[in-house]
Amino acid sequence: MSKDQSQLRQKEMIAKHFDRLAAAPDTGEKTAYTFVPGNLTELLLSFDLLPVLPEINSLQSAMRGKTAEYIAVAEKLGHSEDVCTYVKSDIGMMKSGNIGPTGQRLPEPDVLLLSYTGCFTFLKWFELLREEYHCPVAMLHVPYQPDGRITPSMRDYVVKQLKDEIIPTLERISGRAYDEDRLKAHLTLAAQAEDDLVWVLQSAKHRPSPIDAYFGAVYYVGPIFSAFRGTQAAVDYYRELRSEIEERIKAGEGPVTPDGDMERERFRVVVEGPPNWTSFRQFWKMFSDEGAVAVASTYTKVGGVYDTGFRHDPSRPLETLAEYCLGCYTNLGLPTRIKLLAQYIKDYEADGFLINSVKSCNSFSAGQLHIMREVERLSGRPGGFIESDLVDPRYFSAANIKNRLELYFQMLEQKRLPTGLESGGAA
Repeated sequence: MSKDQSQLRQKEMIAKHFDRLAAAPDTGEKTAYTFVPGNLTELLLSFDLLPVLPEINSLQSAMRGKTAEYIAVAEKLGHSEDVCTYVKSDIGMMKSGNIGPTGQRLPEPDVLLLSYTGCFTFLKWFELLREEYHCPVAMLHVPYQPDGRITPSMRDYVVKQLKDEIIPTLERISGRAYDEDRLKAHLTLAAQAEDDLVWVLQSAKHRPSPIDAYFGAVYYVGPIFSAFRGTQAAVDYYRELRSEIEERIKAGEGPVTPDGDMERERFRVVVEGPPNWTSFRQFWKMFSDEGAVAVASTYTKVGGVYDTGFRHDPSRPLETLAEYCLGCYTNLGLPTRIKLLAQYIKDYEADGFLINSVKSCNSFSAGQLHIMREVERLSGRPGGFIESDLVDPRYFSAANIKNRLELYFQMLEQKRLPTGLESGGAA
């Protein structure tokens, strides 16, 4: 698959992190298993703990064609077909020797840090891991945002847990005392990387868009959503990425696709929901072959909704961590998510929006038909609906999805403005 330099750089960073994890039993570095939404990476780094993210392991394994066998192992152990396939892939991997996506054995956790509880599956997932590894669990209860607003009491509630439960646990596991200055330093680096990431994602407002903000942006958000937010490596990566995109804008280039640079932007769409990982390249090509570019997506906000103004603030270290956890995309009520999608369509001048409803992810999929109807009403743009799964190849029907997408893009073509102008701006 054709990749730009930033995609190759991201792949290299992730691979080096897996190398470091594989070496942890020998180097003595301790690890914390945690999840992408609401992750407290800066806090972990301040205690010299290495993050391990089970859902990242699952999606990376899926892109390498390994998850079908892992899911089969989990289902033989009694896990239902309806259970989140990230979970089953991870459990199957664990029961198959805990060999990570790069072929190296992953270390056992020294602590399980659950810092976002809005996904009930996360709770049960960590219960399974605790039974296997018999290690300490630190759980941060995060209140739901029903009306899209973080109140002082909500923030104070999370901060109290950080002080009374999370930090003492991490001190005990790491053997290090809490160092606020060290945490502030990591938060400063996090905010710098977040600034450049937002600039990159918002570059899709250009015509043609220099990026694909769904498929291509999967690579762009990788470092900040995994183990690198709060590090100089992340700051350097996003600075280089920004320079790369600036050059694409100057040259009037569209995004990189699996087959190279997109020659002509025909449709601009906003996408809701995670991608399918088992057939990622094929899925992407169904869009790029039609000249369809994702100019915004909600999946690229699953690790932080930065484009509404949030940045990690080193002057308020624990408060900003609390606000980050509370502001997870899937912690927002449906009215807030609907408004966000409608605003994306307006800001990025999208022709329409698509929902990829993922069979086994209720955090994303619950209420999506309602979302589609309401976004159509608010934006005046047509919605499309396709169905797949995260990492279970049994639930990716290429023929069905391709047919639905072709019909959707035909509809968009028919709904062109009377001027006959296409998204690329040429008559």
